[in-house]
Amino acid sequence: MSMVATGAYAVTPNDSTDLSQLARALYVGGAGNVALVPNRGGTAVTFLNVPSGTILPVQAFRVMATSTTATSILALL
Repeated sequence: MSMVATGAYAVTPNDSTDLSQLARALYVGGAGNVALVPNRGGTAVTFLNVPSGTILPVQAFRVMATSTTATSILALL
């Protein structure tokens, strides 16, 4: 079963603020690492060396500024 996004918005990584809406996936426009918190109250995990143009099929409550080096990240709803 494939996921189809019904919306998207730009993400500004932040270590203390959750995303305005739960992301069903993340689009990474510029290559690098992406640190995210996948569930409320969870622990951050870091995806290393994510290539530009990648869709990470993981929900995200927060994208962390610490350890995130990727750019042009979009939250897919």
